[in-house]
Amino acid sequence: MEIHGYDFTSAPKRSKPITQAVCDLSNGVLSLHELRRHICFDRFEGALASSGPWIAAIDFPFGQPRKLIENLGWPKTWDGYVRVVESIGPDGFVNAITTYTECREQGDKQHRRVCDVAARSISPMKLSFTPVGRMFMRGAPLLRRSSVSVLPFRFNDHERIIVEGYPALVARRWIGKRSYKQDDKTKQTDAQAAARRDVINALRSEACRECYAAKLELYDDQADKLVADPTADELDAVLCAIQAAWAYEQRQHGYGIPSTADRLEGWIVDPGLA
Repeated sequence: MEIHGYDFTSAPKRSKPITQAVCDLSNGVLSLHELRRHICFDRFEGALASSGPWIAAIDFPFGQPRKLIENLGWPKTWDGYVRVVESIGPDGFVNAITTYTECREQGDKQHRRVCDVAARSISPMKLSFTPVGRMFMRGAPLLRRSSVSVLPFRFNDHERIIVEGYPALVARRWIGKRSYKQDDKTKQTDAQAAARRDVINALRSEACRECYAAKLELYDDQADKLVADPTADELDAVLCAIQAAWAYEQRQHGYGIPSTADRLEGWIVDPGLA
């Protein structure tokens, strides 16, 4: 089975592309074949339109918190409120979130989805530092316009399936709270490189297969390349591929998404949340 993992960005460019890990899953072994870099959204959309069968995990929040959607009076379907986000545009979305948070009391400004609480991830409303709100703003409309299945919101194509990944969940399982990436390459540390090496070694172990139903197969030069990238964008794409592989193995059980998951908010696929 062809497995893809994506490290997403809200502003792809040559120096910071959307990174895609192209892998193959066979008998519990996930082999990394290629790392592709998409420097614009057109190329990303082209990848989504590629023929299947494949399953992909992408690293950005596909949905917003139910509390935000209800308080703003947005449609109570994923397709409906993503259409609203697309219609108001990036400036309109930023203005809507900023105005909303400014009017709320401290401690109740940025809501989290149920899966964010479980995954200990930040609010998908966040617009700065780690701007996952901007990633949602750019990425969700692209997914909505595509013809692929976007789980758990829409299932219309058995051959091409997209789930939400969160690579930090995979990394934490093996290295805890140790930092493994640095956005500013001038501040790279030996400890972060060592942490990336430890993550990769764990992914290549039987312990990974026991947890994610697959272990990663890499050539040593591929592993060295992943370690050498201080941003860990390539490693994050591979970590998403691990989550996509696990979701595929759980296809008889909702692709690892609980039946109780909020279809308005979405869900992150990972055995730690199942």
